[in-house]
Amino acid sequence: MRTKHPLNTRMAQPKPSHEETSLHGATGQLPPFWSQVPPAIMALRPFQWTKNLLVPLALIFALRLGDPVALGRTALAFFAFCLAASAVYLINDLADRERDRQHPVKRNRPLASGRLTVRGAILTTALCLAGAAALTTWLVTLRPAGHGDPYAAWGGSDALFAITLAGYVALNIAYSTWLKHQVLWDVFIIAAGFVLRALAGAFAIPVPISPWFYLCTTFLALFLALAKRRAELVRDPENSALTRRNLQAYSLLLLDQLIGVTVTATLLTYSLYTFQGENASHALMLTIPLVLFGIFRYLYLVYARQEGERPDALLWRDPQILGTVVAYAALVFILLYGVPHLRG
Repeated sequence: MRTKHPLNTRMAQPKPSHEETSLHGATGQLPPFWSQVPPAIMALRPFQWTKNLLVPLALIFALRLGDPVALGRTALAFFAFCLAASAVYLINDLADRERDRQHPVKRNRPLASGRLTVRGAILTTALCLAGAAALTTWLVTLRPAGHGDPYAAWGGSDALFAITLAGYVALNIAYSTWLKHQVLWDVFIIAAGFVLRALAGAFAIPVPISPWFYLCTTFLALFLALAKRRAELVRDPENSALTRRNLQAYSLLLLDQLIGVTVTATLLTYSLYTFQGENASHALMLTIPLVLFGIFRYLYLVYARQEGERPDALLWRDPQILGTVVAYAALVFILLYGVPHLRG
């Protein structure tokens, strides 16, 4: 009787699971370091760093663009939030990689598709968090000169910035592990991420925060989060629970009512900010029609074209939204810096 050669026993070994393949590559060996760099960069989602443009808003509206120290501190704050946000995206992708594989778009993400290993994602996350901490430390050493600290009674602006950045990361970790599955909590956590960015920009300079600016940012962020949920629900109402468990707890009627409330509140608080905001110029009331058109255009895209699931992508994809943002930025710059006698 012929004896089976020991090498042939390899044929009887079970095939590696998808997770094992992701960890070790198709040959069972860890992939070379450089092969992980492109998918790691893609997993950072640098195209979503546009959300961090909320950080420099305080610098612009406080008329501090000519202050080199304030510019430097704001730049450090911006990139610290970019790295922290990328770490959060990776943590979320790690937690959701199995569920993302069932999503028609998210299954192409580096982790869900297996192009980025779990080990590579963990290493990249650690590097991002370390980089954010290093930039925060650098920001603390770059002291503003000639300006008092309006947050001295609260422990100082530097401490508040560090707490805000750490709170952003902690809040999003809680979101990735639990709160994203809780009805309404999920949209409030998304909105909180936008608000914390805006607050961090004020702490970085530092300048006082207008209550109207804070409220306007909060309502606008809630509007974008609710519109995102509506777009997700409309996209595939039958199988929505496969990609996000709490989507079936929402209804279009509820989301439409909440969107109506937040849109109204956004327009009111922005209008009041242009008249009563701290360090704001009354001339900014000239920008109200642009804000109105931008929000109305976004509502049109959400309701008529069933978009809104990716607000950051919609900014670049829709020429009218992009044109409105550019026109708004140009008008704000002219009113605040080109025509100084209009200030106040």
